[in-house]
Amino acid sequence: MSTIKEIQEEIIEDFSMLDGDMEMTINYLMELGETLPELPEDKRTEENIVKGCQSKVWLTAALENNGVKFEADSNTAITKGLVSLLVRVFSNQAPKDILDEEIFFPQQIGMNRFIGTQRSNGFAAMIKQMKLYALALSAQAVK
Repeated sequence: MSTIKEIQEEIIEDFSMLDGDMEMTINYLMELGETLPELPEDKRTEENIVKGCQSKVWLTAALENNGVKFEADSNTAITKGLVSLLVRVFSNQAPKDILDEEIFFPQQIGMNRFIGTQRSNGFAAMIKQMKLYALALSAQAVK
């Protein structure tokens, strides 16, 4: 299994092939969102909404085989693409690794160029929520 750092390196490599083309980058991001498995209706609840996102983002986490399994969805295509990147980075990783690792791929792919301030704030809120889930699940992982 790849580490969080290795997965981020893969994402950077994937985006580098787009050569900074804004339109291709946005389209690629939306395509990534389409690859997320659909979140069941019963998980689209108010308590699973990430606070701080302009769009609706639902996020759940469960501990499976000492790794955190994240499920997510959004009501907008670009935001769904953004959360799909985070699910890719953090899913199946140990809670401790999620808490300890820095997320560096957004700067490396120049994400600030193709998402605005509101989405950047929402993206930071998604990362924070995923780390909070990891913290809560870390106690279970130790048992």
